[in-house]
Amino acid sequence: MTSQEEFFKSLVLEHQEMVVNTCYRFVFNREDAEDLAQEVFIEVYRSLDQFREEAKLSTWIYRIAVSKSLDHLRRMKRKKRFGSLKRLIGAEDPAEDIAAPSYDTPSETLVEKERSLVLQKALDTLPDSQKTAFLLSKQDGYSNQEIADILKTSVSAVESLVHRAKKNLHEKLYAYYANQ
Repeated sequence: MTSQEEFFKSLVLEHQEMVVNTCYRFVFNREDAEDLAQEVFIEVYRSLDQFREEAKLSTWIYRIAVSKSLDHLRRMKRKKRFGSLKRLIGAEDPAEDIAAPSYDTPSETLVEKERSLVLQKALDTLPDSQKTAFLLSKQDGYSNQEIADILKTSVSAVESLVHRAKKNLHEKLYAYYANQ
């Protein structure tokens, strides 16, 4: 194994959990997150010679993970729109409507799963920039300066994005729970 391969192997081992968890926070599906993590590391491998040490390596990898996750979400939105169009014109595949088998779970698990779904739906309604800034801040604990570096924007823009995201989430969640 060459020294470059050794370096890349250690890089993957060091950052794999962070990358998978980052992707998961966007897609809420473990298999998709793991697939995206592979895409991230392929991109890292291909682009390693372009890394400029202006930021930390972990920040650069994180930025790629966020970008790949957002690209995945955009592709999924396009597929949903196309699926709706197929249903409208009657070209849908009946096999797509077969539900996965469900398993009985304790009521606490169901309540928690419902809360997660409600939050995920609310997050999905946010513009990508707000969602990304909010998740980086509130879920990952990054500072506004670190988020600004990741998103390549100013700290005041990050503060505004997080504030608007919180306001929008509050309105959506309040409306949902007020109707319960």
